[in-house]
Parts: sequence; structure tokens; C-alpha cells
Amino acid sequence: MISFIIPAHNEEELIGRTLASIVAAGEPVDDEYEIIVAADTCTDRTVEIARDAGAKVTEVELRQIAAVRNAGAKIARGDLFIFVDADTVVTPELINATVLAVNNGAVGGGCRVHIEGIRYAGARFLTWLFIRIYRMFRLAAGCYVFATRNAFISVGGFDEKYFASEEVWMSQALKRQGKFVVLKETATSSGRKIGHLTAWQGIKLLVHYSLKARHGLSSREGLDLWYNDERTPQH
Repeated sequence: MISFIIPAHNEEELIGRTLASIVAAGEPVDDEYEIIVAADTCTDRTVEIARDAGAKVTEVELRQIAAVRNAGAKIARGDLFIFVDADTVVTPELINATVLAVNNGAVGGGCRVHIEGIRYAGARFLTWLFIRIYRMFRLAAGCYVFATRNAFISVGGFDEKYFASEEVWMSQALKRQGKFVVLKETATSSGRKIGHLTAWQGIKLLVHYSLKARHGLSSREGLDLWYNDERTPQH
């Protein structure tokens, strides 16, 4: 069984599209699947939309992304965990490639990512840079991470010391477990969190997170990009 696990905080605007893409991608796969939404401190219609779409919902109050991902994994029944962000669209080709990679011995991985809705120079630069860094170091982008159940349990799940970059440390941990792949198939994710950045704001943000590096991300301080509710409107 495949377990699709979606962490979500007030995602009523986009989660319906994500859920529909998972259903469309999961049905052709020759395997049973389930969809789990870990709804974190939601005050909008996220839970209602998820349940209407047939997802299993676990409601938590954590406001820490690694812990929310792990909360979804705790109730998952599958042998393969696929973590999909609530603003991300997947395709049948991507899910088929993921299953094939695992059948061929991969313990985990990610995929290529397309970020939509990027309008300003700063946001485009930041997106371009991070995509290339992730490709260079063979890291799974946070919007799409997969792992076998055994590998996920072996590494202890997502490291809850971190309030951001948890996918980086998960990628590194999975590489120590066995074959780790970054698929050529693409997931499409929303650029709402950075789509409003100017060039100067993009540079400042890059410098800020570079200086904070590993230890700075173990605190929520300065991580408003991930943890506030301000989002670029989607069109």
C-alpha cells in the first residue's frame, strides 16, 4: 500500500487541487493507496475539504513541519510513504516512477520541481538557485519526498530539531540507508511563499538563511516565510 501524507495548515485554497491530483495519479497505479492529511491548527475549511475528498485526517496542534509530517506517518498503513505538500500537484507519471524506483531497490528520494506563480526577480533568482543546489547535492525538495516504511522508521522519521530544511536532513539520512534517487519526473508546487519577493528581498533572505545554517533552523525565530499565514494570492 502507498500512503500519501500531506501536512497542512489552513490550506483551504489549494489542498483540493492537491488531493484531486493524488487521486488521479493513484488510481492507475497497480497498488492500494490511502491519503492522510495531518491538519495542523487549522481554522479554515482544510479538514472539511480533506474529508470530503476521502482522506483520513489527523488533527494536531504542533506548528512544526517535521513533527506534522511525522504525525501523518504515525497513522499511515502503507509500505511506501509519499509526502506531498498541500500546495503541490503530482502526476501519474511521477507516482509510477516512484513505485518503479522503489521496486528497483530505492529506499527513498524526491523529484524535479516546477514552481509556479513566480512574478518578481528576487523570487525567480531564489527559486533558480535553490533548485540547482538541490539537484547538485541530490536532495529531495520538501514538496515531494518519498521513503519506504522500513527506511523511514530506521532513520527515526523527520528530525524534529528543525523547523525548516527537514527534507535536507531526511535526504542525507536516507542516503545512509541505501539507494536514494531524484526522479526526472516533475511535481508542480506553488510559489506563494516567495512569489512576492523583490531582488533585494531575495538576496537578504538568502544571506539570512546561509548565516543561520543548520543550527539556526532549530528555532522558529526568523522563519516567518514558513510559519506565518501571509501568502501570495494564486491566480
